[in-house]
Amino acid sequence: MSSTVKNYLSLVKFSHTIFAMPFAMTGFFMAVAWAGHSFSWTLLLLVVLCMVFARSAAMAFNRWLDAEFDKKNPRTAQREIPAGIISASNALWFVIGNVLLFMATTWFINPLCFFLSPVAMLVVLGYSYTKRFTALCHLVLGVGLSLAPIGAFLAVTGYFSLLPVLLSVMVLCWVSGFDIIYALQDEEFDRSQQLHSIPAWLGKAGGLRFSEGLHLVAAAMAITIGVMGHFSWLYWIGAGVFILMLFMQHRLVKPHDLSRVNLAFMTTNGIASVVYAVFAIADMLIFKP
Repeated sequence: MSSTVKNYLSLVKFSHTIFAMPFAMTGFFMAVAWAGHSFSWTLLLLVVLCMVFARSAAMAFNRWLDAEFDKKNPRTAQREIPAGIISASNALWFVIGNVLLFMATTWFINPLCFFLSPVAMLVVLGYSYTKRFTALCHLVLGVGLSLAPIGAFLAVTGYFSLLPVLLSVMVLCWVSGFDIIYALQDEEFDRSQQLHSIPAWLGKAGGLRFSEGLHLVAAAMAITIGVMGHFSWLYWIGAGVFILMLFMQHRLVKPHDLSRVNLAFMTTNGIASVVYAVFAIADMLIFKP
């Protein structure tokens, strides 16, 4: 039983939840502390469950859909489905179960979240198809993860607001930028299989420049949020570390040297998301507007 659970956690790269979950928490506390709504442990648990179910569905669907490509790619051939650890049919049932659990959970949050839940699923599952026809697939992934902060804000308030939307734009650009860096590893493979990506389209150097542009926008959004939200010094520490980690990624990875892609992808982005969220939430709780 424990090995089965471990296999499914590996299938969905559960450790990568560190990228989106901190921003969902930031969106949640934007509603509670910044917008002045009541705190609820039940609602917080429902938001966390939505995040887990949505992300698990998206990752498992991506693995299921790409199993044949993963089998051909030396970098991904040992993933659970191509390696025969989890069958394709079981992976698909896992996807369906998580989609249903996600939508059921939104029912207990509020009507707006429930009615928007199919749209959210369409975005996070649809990403997996986009690499078959557009190099802008990284932006679609960014949109999927950017739903975390605005979704958490909606769960508490039931309405949209500019500040969490700006946070979602920041997440979109941040995620899209680091996904391009990760995709540098598969530039040649993507071309050979007629799959689309920014590196396959623009090459490694062009892909890194595209990523740098997105990360500049993400940094600008972090600054804009701080100014418009009238945040105090705690927020600026978190934003400063976030921006520093963006800069570090582009120091670690070069077109001719991809040996530190995983360090740039996992370590710097994990630090960026957690530190930003911790300091932004602390600022909102201590220095309420």
